[in-house]
Amino acid sequence: MQNYMNLWAKTVKTGIIKSNLVPMIAALMLALYTYELSFVEHIPHILFAFIGTALIIGAAGSFNNLYDRDIDAIMQRTKSRPTVTGELNSKNVLIVGFVILIAGLIALYLTTPLAAFLGFLGVFFYVVPYTMWTKRKTIWNTEVGSISGAMPPLIGWAAVAPDIWHPAAWALFIIMVIWQMPHFYAIAIRKRDDYGAANIPMLPVIKGMRRTYIQTNIYLILMMFTSLLFIPLSLGLMCASLVLGGIWLWISFVGYRQMDEKKWANKMFAYSLIYMTAVFATVIIYASVGIFLQ
Repeated sequence: MQNYMNLWAKTVKTGIIKSNLVPMIAALMLALYTYELSFVEHIPHILFAFIGTALIIGAAGSFNNLYDRDIDAIMQRTKSRPTVTGELNSKNVLIVGFVILIAGLIALYLTTPLAAFLGFLGVFFYVVPYTMWTKRKTIWNTEVGSISGAMPPLIGWAAVAPDIWHPAAWALFIIMVIWQMPHFYAIAIRKRDDYGAANIPMLPVIKGMRRTYIQTNIYLILMMFTSLLFIPLSLGLMCASLVLGGIWLWISFVGYRQMDEKKWANKMFAYSLIYMTAVFATVIIYASVGIFLQ
């Protein structure tokens, strides 16, 4: 039974679910604070947002694993996935994917219809424009996939807020969009042989290291400018985001001068996780303290 559960955990990508729930909760808490809403009164919304977001991300992971079975079988890091080995029946994975997708959208709808709509958009962008099209066709696949990866903050905000037009909501969304490029470029460098063998046109595979380095730094600079969107809400959040982004850019400059692309990629990947954790932890702490003091 435990092994069977582990197979499903790999299929729905529980690691991605956990990592995406953090920015969702951060945005939700920030929205509660921004609009001076009661935490206690919105506990049902929080629970439904948590459950719904987890379910739709799991559904997207299931559909992705099903569609990518052919290329997953080629790559060392993915060839043991249950959808590749046949340990899970493809038809069952498809059925479960649709069931948890519908359940997730219903849960999000119980918060607000907008949250459910954003959840659907996230799954759609991940499965159709990214998985079924750009992932195998263009070096811009990461940019397309980043749209779905950045939906959790908007879902969390929409679950309790009257709209999603506050600059802080878009700061969280844009930061998550941009964050994914340096993060996944680093992964692509570390796993270049895998991607090359599977003919996946990742930027480092097709355009090389220098182009990847330049494009990474452009995104990091843009991400630092995005921090300014926090100004209407909090100078503290703006400064924290700006400093964390500046450290990342400095790591990129220093690491590249060492002329060891694998070491550079490893440092960039490691700091990408630190950056994301630190930014959203700061948001959660800031919002939680604000809610408590209201």
